[in-house]
Amino acid sequence: MDVGYFLRQRTAFIRQLYVTTTREYVERQHKIKAEVEPFVPPYSEDGEPPFLEEWVEADESLQVLGSACLSMLAATVKLYFQTWVRELGVPVDGSLRKAEFGRSFVNGYRAYFLLNFGIRFEDGPTDVALLEEIVLARNNIQHPETITSNYSNYGNPDLEKLSHPFFVEDRERLLLTELGESQDSWPVPPAIHVSSAKLLEALSAVERFSEWLEQAEIVPRDE
Repeated sequence: MDVGYFLRQRTAFIRQLYVTTTREYVERQHKIKAEVEPFVPPYSEDGEPPFLEEWVEADESLQVLGSACLSMLAATVKLYFQTWVRELGVPVDGSLRKAEFGRSFVNGYRAYFLLNFGIRFEDGPTDVALLEEIVLARNNIQHPETITSNYSNYGNPDLEKLSHPFFVEDRERLLLTELGESQDSWPVPPAIHVSSAKLLEALSAVERFSEWLEQAEIVPRDE
């Protein structure tokens, strides 16, 4: 089986799904900023930005759609590794599963490929920390802690592992800088912000990783 082919089929689907489903909300925000119909602001002296409710709804919708696509990407990465294991015919050792997979499945498969085939994920073109964070972000998205918001946040344990969280909005980073804080000491856990640019970069990173792994000489060490 051409495992990489099916991974790229899934990432292409996620990419087109995101672009298609977010188009309406992106256009709405563009029209609000440009003050064009049907979002021409009426005269008002109350100081509240016009069409704030419509803007917030669009912004939250974009985040939910981005989060859903990121969750699909995390599932794709897991299926990719599971399929490779079946194709290679070398099962995951029980002791390895207990010792390494407890941290994350990305870490587990990194140890699996190193132990059995001498392949180091760190030698590939994709930062392994990003693969880890895709899964970590998905876990937070799928298990929100409050009913009061459509956004998900990093947890404090996550921030202890991440020196520079990837899915963080630029304005939150800027605020942290203005407060004189470093990115390893967030006073409040930041929201997981899956922007178009971040999602597309994550999709491309996974594709680059799969292309690199397919070019590696995957031969069991005992052969």
